[in-house]
Amino acid sequence: MAVLLPDSDKSRREVIRHEGRIVELFLNTLADVPEFFAWDRARHRGTVLFVYDQGLPLADPHGHVARARQLAQDVLASGPSPLTEAEWEHGRYVLTCFLDDLIDTPPDNRYEQLSLADQVLRKAADLVTAHHNAWTGIGKWLPRRLLSADPALGKALLDGHRAVAEHADPLPLATAVKQALDLFGGPLMEGCTHRWRA
Repeated sequence: MAVLLPDSDKSRREVIRHEGRIVELFLNTLADVPEFFAWDRARHRGTVLFVYDQGLPLADPHGHVARARQLAQDVLASGPSPLTEAEWEHGRYVLTCFLDDLIDTPPDNRYEQLSLADQVLRKAADLVTAHHNAWTGIGKWLPRRLLSADPALGKALLDGHRAVAEHADPLPLATAVKQALDLFGGPLMEGCTHRWRA
């Protein structure tokens, strides 16, 4: 639930229990709304943006909610911030490394295999959605956003993840990830350079 606050208050996130149900509150001052929308756009997830876009207004006596909703819709329509060349390179490198580790993990080492499959799916989803200038997600929103951005490849990635979970078989996921990597330049390991941050 999103709640607009007067500028004299402070923006925050709270979780409360109301009539026996857990409610997550996104509390933003009017002045902070554009900044939070920009933050959502920069991290490509759009959590607060989608709350304002798809939520049901309960009260809006001064039209602030309508204006915030219109701003959210404008930002969502523009899409998430594009990845920089360095972010693409780093993403390809990390996904290639995780995939390489997954393929090399013995099927009887289920802890490592499942952990790697999760990382592979997460990183692949972030890159595939970025490739389509679409929003990504976490938790239940990861498959929803991935399937919305690329139904065929998204399903192949999710089915591949399921094959690892149910049958200890990484081949379907590896095949789908290689298709994904081909969209943005292919696997990347050799020749990749990263500078240490000071």
